[in-house]
Amino acid sequence: MTDAVTEFYLRQLPGAHLQNGMLQAPCPFCLGQGKQQAGTLTVHLNPESFFHGYFRCRNRCVPGGFPLHFARTGAISPAEVPGYDPDRDYFGREVDYPAANINHELAGFTDKLIGEPLDCLQRAAITPEVLTELRVGYNGRYLVYPYIQADGNCYAARCVHPERPEDFFWHGDERFAAERFRLFNAPEIEHCENGTLFLVEGEHNLLPLKQLGLPGIAVPTAADLDHLDPRRLHWIRTIFLWVNHTAESEAMAKNFATRTGYKVRLVRWPDQAARNSSIAQLAIASGPQFQRQVFALLQQARAFSPFASPAGEFQTFRELLLQESGTAYANLTGGFARMDRALAGIHGINIMGGTPKAGKSALFIQIASDMALRKIPVLYYDFENGRQKIYLRILSRLGRLAIDRIRDAALPAGERQRLVQAEHTLRTLLTWLRVVNDRTLSPETMRRHIDFLRHETNSDYTVVVIDSLHKLPFKDISQKRSGIDGWLRQLEAIRDELGAAFLVISELARNPDGQFDRQPHLGSFKGSGDIGYSADNAMVFLPQWDPFADAPPAQRRNDLWLVASREQSPGRIASYRLDYPYWGFVEEA
Repeated sequence: MTDAVTEFYLRQLPGAHLQNGMLQAPCPFCLGQGKQQAGTLTVHLNPESFFHGYFRCRNRCVPGGFPLHFARTGAISPAEVPGYDPDRDYFGREVDYPAANINHELAGFTDKLIGEPLDCLQRAAITPEVLTELRVGYNGRYLVYPYIQADGNCYAARCVHPERPEDFFWHGDERFAAERFRLFNAPEIEHCENGTLFLVEGEHNLLPLKQLGLPGIAVPTAADLDHLDPRRLHWIRTIFLWVNHTAESEAMAKNFATRTGYKVRLVRWPDQAARNSSIAQLAIASGPQFQRQVFALLQQARAFSPFASPAGEFQTFRELLLQESGTAYANLTGGFARMDRALAGIHGINIMGGTPKAGKSALFIQIASDMALRKIPVLYYDFENGRQKIYLRILSRLGRLAIDRIRDAALPAGERQRLVQAEHTLRTLLTWLRVVNDRTLSPETMRRHIDFLRHETNSDYTVVVIDSLHKLPFKDISQKRSGIDGWLRQLEAIRDELGAAFLVISELARNPDGQFDRQPHLGSFKGSGDIGYSADNAMVFLPQWDPFADAPPAQRRNDLWLVASREQSPGRIASYRLDYPYWGFVEEA
């Protein structure tokens, strides 16, 4: 089955020969344009090509174009053309053109295009037929590029020195040298309606592309792209934008692509191309290989789009997969064997809820400091305890000394030696553990912190501890729930963008009687319905001891439950016995 465009051309060109996506037929326009015999009309009919439906005559009797231009040229009803829209509004047709023009002068300029200026153009393989089609001329010193307007007349021409493009002036009606009219070969826009068009910098750079039979327009300089209204190109489906190989021109091209939209595909120069390269220079240097190089660059041209290219996307996937197969990813563990097995390591967003004073902070401080000792960078955002208490608890656990003993100035020699060694260890791990008490923390600041610590430690991964979710800064305390949900969305984004892993402490909700559920479940979390959606792993830390009993603290145990997980099986993880008075836990079955 053929597509609508192919069917249109087959109807209009009976007896045409279609092979390998190329339709050939005697040109129906040549005789009407004064040619002695009909040339060959070719139509590109590969539906996957950007030039699907583009026709041109080998005799260049009429400008090439797409189906609507074919219909206008052949006096065919536009209603027969695929893609015709009778309600289409064309921008820029409101111009009142003056009666006087410089059409009569152009013939004199074209007659003077002989000798060295013509030889210079022919070194880029530009034939007289192309120059005649674009009505390029010479005034004895400058090449003359006529700026034909939508009504088919020329009111101003740009005269450019053949060897010094910066040396130019405008000839004719100065009103048509204004910024809005600075578009060379502008009628090509209408010829390429619903199709593809080249937009290049400099008239001389358009000539080699026209020699290849490609449709295009030109602005005098890349700076003129700032004055080209995208509405003028609204009905062009694809624009190949190709500017000179300079930083300034490429920046202008990106700005234009941003304003115009994703129909613009930027043609990028090869890595080995010299700076300041131009299309005309490439045509001279490449010779017979110019056409092959142009189409190779077109295949690589990409829209200035919000998406990565398929090749780039796959490359990123492969690189991340290799990272996750390495030791750095495998080493992201918390130091508790049963917990690491149940969670498959510390990855993604891990949220743990618990009752007040259950030891949530102590557990995560222990995990954070153990990871830092293994040279895993950890950011600890603390809104509960204060930096000094956190360091004291780490020091107590490292030195196996109660905090009141640490504060004792008269320690026995054995305890003093343990304290000195613990202080040395703490000083070392603080390179990898950064405690932050910023009550004005924002997601942007968190991103900067993560980025800094990754570069400072030369690590691919960072673990972020948040103590606690319900005390993160909000703009409006009355909108706490929406604020929590907003933070969860940001944590998801940071996880995906920066590869950070999170350990987040959450509060649990109380029942109407003021008590907490004894059977953990996903609905136990307080203040957000989004925890179940955002968390890769949701855990509950429940005490199994009576706060009013006389049992010694060293016998206190908490059970850790995995209540929801994206990839792991929920259930009880392990029991954690308080390592009193050293502010830590011991994992037990």
